[in-house]
Amino acid sequence: MALQEKLRARVEHADRLGPARHVCGIDVGFERGGAVTRAAVAVLTFPDLALVESAIARRKTTFPYVPGLLSFREIPAVLDALDRLKTAPDLLLCDGHGIAHPRRCGLASHTGLAAGIPSIGVAKTRLIGIERAPPDRRGAWVPLVDHGETIGAILRTRVGVKPVYVSIGHRVSLATAIRYTLACCTRYRLPEPTRLADQLVAREKLRAPAAPSPLSEPVAAGCAAHGASRRDGRMAGPDPGPRVGYRHVARDGAGRARGVMA
Repeated sequence: MALQEKLRARVEHADRLGPARHVCGIDVGFERGGAVTRAAVAVLTFPDLALVESAIARRKTTFPYVPGLLSFREIPAVLDALDRLKTAPDLLLCDGHGIAHPRRCGLASHTGLAAGIPSIGVAKTRLIGIERAPPDRRGAWVPLVDHGETIGAILRTRVGVKPVYVSIGHRVSLATAIRYTLACCTRYRLPEPTRLADQLVAREKLRAPAAPSPLSEPVAAGCAAHGASRRDGRMAGPDPGPRVGYRHVARDGAGRARGVMA
């Protein structure tokens, strides 16, 4: 929890992103009773939302199930999946919460910080905050409030269907998060990037082998004593102990992976 508090302090609530040409949806699932974490990412062009590429990554789950700390179970596989992309995303949409979290640092914030990419949380269900129904029209929203603090928006993306829960992830304001979420919703309740990532996770679950498949070693997740992961799957050497930073997948101006530490 102390590490989560440190990460929370680094989350940026103001816009710090350029024009988004590629948006990336992220979804996470588990296999073999939680022993394996499976992350799916789907990159789409923006604003036309055409699929460019997708990737799946599996990791041995190394962090225990602890309510409120689920991002620490999921982040290694998410970073692996992002690292497999050839197209550098400008914005991440996570199927999960950002600051709409008891300690204001859910998966969307954690991923944005670790990857060094602006991020938005778009969740199907509420984790905390007061539940209120927005008007039944597309684009209508009401603040999601927790102890007097606005932590997100309850957003109606389609008439006659349940709303979604939008929150700041990292380097994106709430107003911008709402705008991008709506722009990414077409015929369905969920934004296309996360909807396609969710479909990938579901499809891979059906294909999941009964026996363990080869898995890459876990990346540093704030509590795992491993070296920084490399693209060839080998570890760069032992880590002397926990750290806040992660090897992330931010790209330079030419779109090449820089592999720097957050």
